[in-house]
Amino acid sequence: MPSPSGTTTPPDLAVALGRLRLPNPILVASGTFGYGREMAGIVDLARLGGIVPKTITPLPRQGNVPWRTVETAAGLLNSIGLDNDGVDAFLANQLPWLLRCGAPVVVSIAAATIDEFVTLAARLDEVPGIAAVELNVSCPNVSHGVDMGSDAELCRRVVAGVRGATSRPVLAKLTPNVTDIAAIARGAQDGGADAVTVINTCQGMAVDWRRRRPLLGNVIGGLSGPAIKPIALRCVHQIRRAVDIPIVGVGGIMTIDDCMEFFVTGASAVQIGTASFAEPVVSARLLDELPAAVAALGASSLGEIVGTLHLPVPSTCSPASPSHAS
Repeated sequence: MPSPSGTTTPPDLAVALGRLRLPNPILVASGTFGYGREMAGIVDLARLGGIVPKTITPLPRQGNVPWRTVETAAGLLNSIGLDNDGVDAFLANQLPWLLRCGAPVVVSIAAATIDEFVTLAARLDEVPGIAAVELNVSCPNVSHGVDMGSDAELCRRVVAGVRGATSRPVLAKLTPNVTDIAAIARGAQDGGADAVTVINTCQGMAVDWRRRRPLLGNVIGGLSGPAIKPIALRCVHQIRRAVDIPIVGVGGIMTIDDCMEFFVTGASAVQIGTASFAEPVVSARLLDELPAAVAALGASSLGEIVGTLHLPVPSTCSPASPSHAS
């Protein structure tokens, strides 16, 4: 926007997700960016709105048997199974480096029970520097991975338990593999979530018909990438109309147009996932392109365009009168 001196002032890209303040809305999604070290020589990590590293669990997990990933026509199937070294190794070997990279760090956690979620969140609360905690209650690739994200009351209880165990902002990452995702989002809000992350992967599978075998070792995996963007947008739209807390949009974001579609639909921030595999610098490119896209809508801040989708006005036409012709 033009300033009084005639120069152009870049739009304000700062984001507030409840109590979580981010410098901009472009984050990288859990499971798609490693722990950041692999990307440090390619992307200026300090520019990112936030880094969500690979999900951690209370104890180490080996993950699922191969194959763990299968490329599809419009995305990627994965069945990693939350392979990670556990919270102790994360705190000792990964988090110190992440906290020096310059971007806010949102730690993704998963557990088998509410008590384990609470214990893990309390453990992280003792560590300074973490910006927020994201609850992965939506992984389709582990036993009971979506239980707490498929039932509104269970979602409320796990969020409430974590909310009571940590002083940090809490985000709940939701699954699209439910009948009514808006109800689950209301459960997260009622539990005290600062925001919801929408969506995790959609369940799918791939088959080798000649061998008559599934390609994934776990048979069913999670589909990500461009194929799920329409589903993710639908979920953001439905949740925006159901809750008051902010939404972080995820699912098939590859271009600045994708980002803007999520913003006007109702997402306050976005996470980039599968696109980083195809284009490691995609997050930096989107950051470069975002100011012009926001300014093109005549806005001086990102917040001005969030949730501004113009919906059709319901028809008020009355039914046609019956014919009285003789």
